[in-house]
Amino acid sequence: MEEKGQKQVKGIRISTVNIIMMLISCVLYVFLITATIRISDRYQDVHGSMDDYIAFEENESFLTEGSAYLTEQVRLYTVTLEPEYMEHYFTEVNVTRRRETALEHLEAYYGGDEAYEYLVEALRHSNDLMSDEIYAMRLISEARDCREDSLPEEVQAVSLEAEDRELSQEEMIQKARGIVFGDAYQEARSRILYNVERAMKSMHEMTHQKMLGNAEELKSGMAVQRRLISVLFVETIATFLLIILLIIKPLRIYVNCIKEEKMMEITGSYEFKYLALTYNDIFEIKNANEAMLRYRAEHDPLTGIVNRGGFEQLKNMFRVKGGALGLLIIDVDKFKLVNDGYGHEVGDQVLKKVAGFLKDEFRATDYPARIGGDEFAVILTGMTEEMGAVVMRKIGKINESLLHPDDGLPQVSLSVGGAFSEQGFTDDLYKMADAALYVVKENGRCGCRFYEEGMEL
Repeated sequence: MEEKGQKQVKGIRISTVNIIMMLISCVLYVFLITATIRISDRYQDVHGSMDDYIAFEENESFLTEGSAYLTEQVRLYTVTLEPEYMEHYFTEVNVTRRRETALEHLEAYYGGDEAYEYLVEALRHSNDLMSDEIYAMRLISEARDCREDSLPEEVQAVSLEAEDRELSQEEMIQKARGIVFGDAYQEARSRILYNVERAMKSMHEMTHQKMLGNAEELKSGMAVQRRLISVLFVETIATFLLIILLIIKPLRIYVNCIKEEKMMEITGSYEFKYLALTYNDIFEIKNANEAMLRYRAEHDPLTGIVNRGGFEQLKNMFRVKGGALGLLIIDVDKFKLVNDGYGHEVGDQVLKKVAGFLKDEFRATDYPARIGGDEFAVILTGMTEEMGAVVMRKIGKINESLLHPDDGLPQVSLSVGGAFSEQGFTDDLYKMADAALYVVKENGRCGCRFYEEGMEL
């Protein structure tokens, strides 16, 4: 049968389609990730260009501010004659060093670039101005008769020209002011600012060109990314359509066939067609064996109630079906004494009597069963813990009748353990009922208890 089915089955294999789609997806994802990385790199380049421009601008500001600060301090010194401004001047020259520090920072990244060279030229002009500024400070120091050892080394190293040494104090002060406020000084300051402006213009052009190039690559990369996403989208739609045609549609057909209890149509992928053929074979075997399966679920020949095999089938059924139910496990107390004292024939009569009470006292929807020699069970459908008192009264009634027989059979009693479940016949239900039965036996038999928390399973 299997070989015949295999020869007849033709169709697309899900495994083959799955491998092909996975390979296509992997290739597309690799290309997409590569395109995304390239876009990310270009974005980082754009971001880096802006950061470089900002860093260049900041360092250019340091150079400009440092040069302007020197001018400001030397002018304040020549106007106010306060030595603290000279100290501030040389603190900037020797300690703070904003101009030199700015160029040191830029040299590592822009050394040799046109923009950097303009800033170097600006620093050179600024240093040229320092000679005039220090000479002016020397004139002020001479005019104020400052002690030589109180002056900065740079000022001490300057010697006044012979004609300037002949000037009066007031003339020295006026000449010093003329140096730092004169047209020549302003022209030198203009050269510094001119070179700084040219440096910024050059840097702006260089950054602009870089950003244009990166923007073009970004545009190209995003176009590639859009195409890849479109292809991936089409591949995803194709995958969904194949799933619908090869899997979902056949499943719906098969579900309807199962609901209608008929043989399956041969449709879908290779795997589903093979499954349908196999199911149809099993379906035929099932119909042929239903009589035998029913026989296995037949009642116990002695008592007329469900036997052990039927009880196991009921357990499986209620395990799948679920819902609220109860389980009773019942032992006939000291039944061995009955068999030994009265014989097995009387013992059989007692078992039939017990089974009759169980059938009569419980509902038609409940399932009494003989699951062992003198061991019985009852599955109580739709039963909840709130109905436990009703069950206990039924067991009490049965025990009353068994303890006061009117048919000549010996006295017996029942020990009953029970448990309830809201989810059908669970794996622990039998254990809980058995634990309750153990408590009944330990406490004198002839009674009924239901499982409670703390009872040992």
